[in-house]
Amino acid sequence: MKQISAVALALGLATSGAMAQEGEGTSLMEEGAKLFFRGLMEEMEPALRELEGLAEDIEPAIRSFAQEMGPALRDLMEQVEDWSAYEPPVVLPNGDILLKRKQDAPPLEGLPPREDGEIDI
Repeated sequence: MKQISAVALALGLATSGAMAQEGEGTSLMEEGAKLFFRGLMEEMEPALRELEGLAEDIEPAIRSFAQEMGPALRDLMEQVEDWSAYEPPVVLPNGDILLKRKQDAPPLEGLPPREDGEIDI
């Protein structure tokens, strides 16, 4: 990837700094750019085909997940007003997932703050 970036940068500098010589049809710089991008596409083609195959393989699993978890995630999104008030999720050894509110987060509306500092679970 660094090689492609370096070549693209060099091509860009050469294009902006050089005077293109007009020939029949296209300039030498335009022809060089076409050849460069054609070669880049040929290099990228196997990776793109592999990515397409991977997408086809995981599509049924993603559809199933969306059908089963979609309604629950939609309900969760409606209940949580501000995601920045929560710590990152914690997965317990038994598979439970905890969403902890940050210590400095404002109290939830409709719930009185507990004086003893305990949290109801």
